[in-house]
Amino acid sequence: MTGKNTRLLLVDGNSIIFRAFYAIRTQLTNHDGLHTNAIYGFKLMLDSVLTTYDPSHVLVAFDAGKKTFRTEKYAAYKGQRDKTPSELTEQFGLVKELLQAYGITSYDLPNYEADDIIGTMAAQAEAAGYDVTVVTGDRDLTQLATDKVTVAVTKSGVTQMENYTPAYVQEKLGVTPRQIIDLKALQGDSSDNYPGVTGVGPKTAVKLIKQYESVEALYENLATMKKSKLKEHLEQDQANAFLAKDLARIRQDAPVAVTLADTQRQPVDIDQLVDLYQRLDFKRFLAEIHADQAGRADKKSQLAVDILTNVQDLTTVEYHDGDNLAFVIEVDGDNYHRAPLAGFAFKINDHYFASRDVTLLQEKPLRNLLESATIPVDVFDSKQTYVALNRLGITLRQVNFDLLLVSYLLNNADNSKDMGKLAQEHNYFELTSDEKLYGKGAKRALPADDAVFCGHLAQKTKAIHDLEQQLLTELQQNEQVPLYVDIERPLAIVLAQMEIAGVRVDTDKLMEMQSKFGERLAEIQTAIYAEAGEEFNLNSPKQLGVILFEKLKLPVIKKTKRGYSTAVSVLEKLRGMAPIIDNILAYRQLSKLQSTYIEGLLKVVAPEDGKVHTRYTQTLTATGRLSSVDPNLQNIPVRLEEGRQIRQAFVPSQPGWEIFSSDYSQIELRVLAHVSGDHNMQQAFRDDFDIHTNTAMRIFGIDDPEQVTANQRRQAKAVNFGIVYGISDFGLAQNLGISRQQAKRFITTYLENFPGVERYMREIVEYAREKGYVETILHRRRYLPDIKSKNFNLRSFAERTALNTPIQGSAADIIKTAMIQMQDALQSRGLQARMLMQVHDELIFEAPQEEIPLLEKVVPEVMDSAVQLDIPLKVESKHGATWFAAK
Repeated sequence: MTGKNTRLLLVDGNSIIFRAFYAIRTQLTNHDGLHTNAIYGFKLMLDSVLTTYDPSHVLVAFDAGKKTFRTEKYAAYKGQRDKTPSELTEQFGLVKELLQAYGITSYDLPNYEADDIIGTMAAQAEAAGYDVTVVTGDRDLTQLATDKVTVAVTKSGVTQMENYTPAYVQEKLGVTPRQIIDLKALQGDSSDNYPGVTGVGPKTAVKLIKQYESVEALYENLATMKKSKLKEHLEQDQANAFLAKDLARIRQDAPVAVTLADTQRQPVDIDQLVDLYQRLDFKRFLAEIHADQAGRADKKSQLAVDILTNVQDLTTVEYHDGDNLAFVIEVDGDNYHRAPLAGFAFKINDHYFASRDVTLLQEKPLRNLLESATIPVDVFDSKQTYVALNRLGITLRQVNFDLLLVSYLLNNADNSKDMGKLAQEHNYFELTSDEKLYGKGAKRALPADDAVFCGHLAQKTKAIHDLEQQLLTELQQNEQVPLYVDIERPLAIVLAQMEIAGVRVDTDKLMEMQSKFGERLAEIQTAIYAEAGEEFNLNSPKQLGVILFEKLKLPVIKKTKRGYSTAVSVLEKLRGMAPIIDNILAYRQLSKLQSTYIEGLLKVVAPEDGKVHTRYTQTLTATGRLSSVDPNLQNIPVRLEEGRQIRQAFVPSQPGWEIFSSDYSQIELRVLAHVSGDHNMQQAFRDDFDIHTNTAMRIFGIDDPEQVTANQRRQAKAVNFGIVYGISDFGLAQNLGISRQQAKRFITTYLENFPGVERYMREIVEYAREKGYVETILHRRRYLPDIKSKNFNLRSFAERTALNTPIQGSAADIIKTAMIQMQDALQSRGLQARMLMQVHDELIFEAPQEEIPLLEKVVPEVMDSAVQLDIPLKVESKHGATWFAAK
């Protein structure tokens, strides 16, 4: 007999893996495209039950195959089940590797199911005095519950359990655990695909078993039962009932070779686990392992940090030639233009310094280090660092290594602004994440203890230093050093300077528009109420749905769980059926302009200079495109006239100045012409022929450009840009309101006329399948783990991404290069003109009126020659008193 604390945990491996696969809906894959969601979910379940039950012994049982003694007895047993998805099949072996690393025994037995292994081991363990817990996603195993055996069934996901004891089974099902077999005998099991007695469902089965206690007793007394349809079915299906009971009974005497002693938990093999997690890209779990290592705390405590509190402390700071300065300035908030500067740290000559007093940076010993043109400075985020230091009157001169930018270039899916989390993506675990140390949301607070806070900042500088060589080596291997050195690193400083300069906003104009929009919204609202015949909450989809589809009897296009859909796509289909529809659409458009753009802009205008200082996000998009926040200047509408009017509020910062705008013309199609090498497309651009008219002529078989109608050009334009995004005939048909057959003809004719494009589309997908990624013209990479997926939707999306990324990403490369060269041109010519904004393919400047003629010459020259393509780039420039006037 064993001690009272001996507990055996029996896990139904197949059941839990299937549950994990379908519970973790995110398509997790590793760098080789291997699906990992089931392994991930299984690991979470395993950790949960090991913590909850703390077993001394564990066995995970698996099915050995589809053929068992049950299929010999009944060939159709489980025969209706779909074939296991290959995305799941490929994960079983790795789950067993996981168990091995955990020191846990796994076992399968030919001709038997995992259930029978579990039943047999549960009986042996109970006889030996063990407490037993069975973990499964299958309620069939609840028949095993006894006073010593508890069956824990997953409820939702893989970590919540419902514990079946004999008392709970009686309360929930009305029978004993062993009588569950008799219920199955009578009602059959559609999941396992065997029949019971015709016409007997769960309620009747429970009633009969309560009365007769077992199937055997029921049939012994069948003759005494009154004549009925039920009795007739019982008589006819007696053989089925006894077969079903035999199939349902979990064997507890299977010839298992594993012993109870074999199931004793062994120590976790950390090295094996780390190797497995690295192969699976389970970086969160890697971080947990390293966080648990005893030596980690010791390492951090050994980091000696000099905490600087006054100017006198700076006398100990010395710089030796040849050493890099690793530097961090902490900003307590997302908006580094306005959030408090909370502290700083730097590593120099293997010595660490830190302080909460950022004004010490303005003192000569530290200012000279940061403003030196010869001392290389290594940072986490050079743009944020540059802006933060600028607030102190310090100009950062010589950025060498930017951890955030380099990490982003190596894998643009890993772009966390939390240095601790990002470091973990590169298997560096000495640094605690900000979120873990500071908290998040309303609970976020910097540590009050100077030693803790300054130690954390110093640890950041160590992480920057420790990761530098590893990441730069990877960058070299990817042939991405020029992309970093020539584009991203200098661009960060250009963006910082643009953010600092800011854009003047005429708040009086905005408030005037706010008033006009308010009046117009009130008018539309009144019209809607009149058409509806009553007042209601216009912002409530539920109330609007009742008005449109119940009161006004408009046709129901789509329903959701919450009721009628009133989405824009639905309302568009109802246009023309009732005047209220146009008014509702107009109300929504105007309301969004009012709240998001006018009121949103007014909130972020800096009171000290009347400007907005957006923050450009350089490491967000997978294509390399820039975006902006607070405010998002790239989302200011241009398609609606009311939206365009908002640009009137963007004005020069000085009297006698103008806004100057230069926009790349059809840059993505020009990139497509370059990368595809298509002769016909390239010739059209060389001849400066309107590309959409050219395409229309080829699609519609028109010889004279004058004969191309506006609608034909519009359709050709949709095809041109649709091809860039890998559009299908269905998508094109939806966009143009034409049949799929017609859309398919358009695409086919297009590809026949532009064979280079067709070849590019085929070859870039093949390249992605071979390499696992695609690249832009400047070697910006985008990894595509789903390019070989068996799932059609995932694979198709990856193929479309493979088509589009080199186009969009190369366009991003071009405008980024132009921005760097443009900033150099302005400075080298000593111009007062300033680059203010980048919006998609457009650069916006402000300049004195007398410099406008020179800008009209210089800006196109620089932008046109930013990157040499096989066909010319083209820039169109305008200027005016406002951004609106410069369009």
